Amino acid sequence: MESRTRPSQQRSEWAVHARRSEVRLSPSAPLWADTGAYGGSLPVETSVHSGIEVGVILAGQAERHYPDHEIAGVPGDVWLCAMWEPHGWRVILPETDRVVLIFLPEFLGDEMLGDLPWLSLFAAPPSQRPQVSTPEMRRTVLAMGRKLQDDILTKAPGWQTAVRLDLLRLLFDLSRNWRPPVGAGLQLPRPSHLSRLMPALTLLHEHGPLSLSLLEAAAACDLGQTRFGLLFRQTMGLSFGRFRLRSRLASAAHHLLTTDHPVDAIAARVGFADGSHLHRAFVRQYGCTPGEYRSLRG
Repeated sequence: MESRTRPSQQRSEWAVHARRSEVRLSPSAPLWADTGAYGGSLPVETSVHSGIEVGVILAGQAERHYPDHEIAGVPGDVWLCAMWEPHGWRVILPETDRVVLIFLPEFLGDEMLGDLPWLSLFAAPPSQRPQVSTPEMRRTVLAMGRKLQDDILTKAPGWQTAVRLDLLRLLFDLSRNWRPPVGAGLQLPRPSHLSRLMPALTLLHEHGPLSLSLLEAAAACDLGQTRFGLLFRQTMGLSFGRFRLRSRLASAAHHLLTTDHPVDAIAARVGFADGSHLHRAFVRQYGCTPGEYRSLRG
């Protein structure tokens, strides 16, 4: 998979041609799965959702876009997206086939990939997440992707359990020769971190980040605010405050595309002081203004 950083002046290019897809997840239905081929090339579409995303390209060619990074994928390539992370998808060749899994952390729980928590792969910046790097690995990933596709299409008894096991194996193979980046003063997440944070992650999804404060999230995990904040950053790859901001912007993007409410009203609904505060944060995250984004709806 070819990986490259996007120049800042190009950020609005993918955002302005974007659309938001709907994915519904809940603790009782923690997995959303889709597969199939596109009939032709497509413009960039933005996907912003509360779940974690894993995709495999089975045929053709497609790009995955992030605000500051993009990757060009061919058969056997994999993409990874974190919770509430805005990302774009563009189909390059006709009949591009793929399998996509979007799931809540509860779907994999506190499973380990050797000595790494599986969530470490998603906590790294997009440009530093693991990629398929050898022909042998590409063949293995393609076989796994086709197995996942078969599970999704047939939906035989226990198919979600089969998807879970195949997904863990896929993430394990991706992690074998990869180590998460560690900045100055930061530590690798420990196996117990995800388990400690799971009550807060469940509450975040059930009630929404807007209604959950740092104090409430920490209390749900029986942790002090400082300790909770440290574990959250190490495990999720960003601070609790930044996670909340990202989810608020995703909620604003949804309202822009699905309602006629004024920007000021949307800003108040998702926790911003006024429309100008939402405008500045939206441009930084999506590379376009709320008005430009709203113009995308069909």
